[in-house]
Amino acid sequence: MHSLQSAHREPSARPVPVAGTAQGRTFDAQEPVVVGDGAETVEVHLPVETRGDRLGVLSVTVPAEAYREQMLDELRQIGGIVAREIILAARETDRYEVERRAARLTLAAEMQWLLLPGSSCVRAEFSLGAHLEPAYAIYGDGFDWSVSETHLTVAVVNGMGQGVEAALLTNLVVSALRNARRAEVELADQAALADEAVFAHYRGELHVSVLLMRFDLATGETELVDAGSPRLWRLRDGKVDPLQPEAQMPLGLFGDTAYRSEQMRTSPGDRLLIASDGLYAAASPTGELFGDRLLERTIRATRLLRAAQIPAAMLRELAGHHGGTQLDDAAVVCVDWRGGRSTPGSR
Repeated sequence: MHSLQSAHREPSARPVPVAGTAQGRTFDAQEPVVVGDGAETVEVHLPVETRGDRLGVLSVTVPAEAYREQMLDELRQIGGIVAREIILAARETDRYEVERRAARLTLAAEMQWLLLPGSSCVRAEFSLGAHLEPAYAIYGDGFDWSVSETHLTVAVVNGMGQGVEAALLTNLVVSALRNARRAEVELADQAALADEAVFAHYRGELHVSVLLMRFDLATGETELVDAGSPRLWRLRDGKVDPLQPEAQMPLGLFGDTAYRSEQMRTSPGDRLLIASDGLYAAASPTGELFGDRLLERTIRATRLLRAAQIPAAMLRELAGHHGGTQLDDAAVVCVDWRGGRSTPGSR
């Protein structure tokens, strides 16, 4: 019988830094980058993405005499085909998942990552980006989102505990929320059903904080249920405002909580940032909280980045605040609202 250590295969290649490279620019901008070496070949770096979900970069070397700018559209389509093939292949092989890892995940992290949806999405009405750190050892935070014909629904989860128990708790909450959402019940009832599920299993000993949001794709009307500590900020016309929905009980405390939803209007050009307390309540080595002041400064400093880039940028600032070591897990979701289908001037 082999131990886990001896049975574990080390990654076949070391991580490749991409910051400041052509590949990094392609991934960030989601646009082709062409590099000519002035000699015999041209390198074309193409985004590998589908429906706004960024999977990587495809690099193609073309003989210089054969390269034409008209090739870019065709090569970009190939990048989209590669993205779809990777997603389909993941159903039958671990190869791509193994190769993207620089180290072995903890069991809790494995459970959490299997639970997560894609990390980005682009639609006519919105752009979305989401991220969770640290990647290889996660506690109880997480996120979920889904798009229907009429709505975008987003959840950010602030879990309790550590290790497998925390991952099991978060898995229960997200699964209960998905089950209720897919039954097409109202947002407040989704929270109530998840509350019942957690209480039935843990009898009030453990609970989970969740912020639920549902955007009407036609109008931008936004429904919220604040069941605990994840928090929300809005960047509108250059001004950052912390939004404070009605605070209600976390899921699982009593099992019979009657949750209430509230309404707000999301306008074209709004950026909404949702974060678990691993971001805004993080303390530096000197005891300074990341808090609203540093968070507002970071939101302003990153305002020109795409929604897909924002969560990772926020978490890099958090790591710097910690002195390079992140002590708690943190989930961040960014939604850029472009305009509902019935919003004048949204197209």
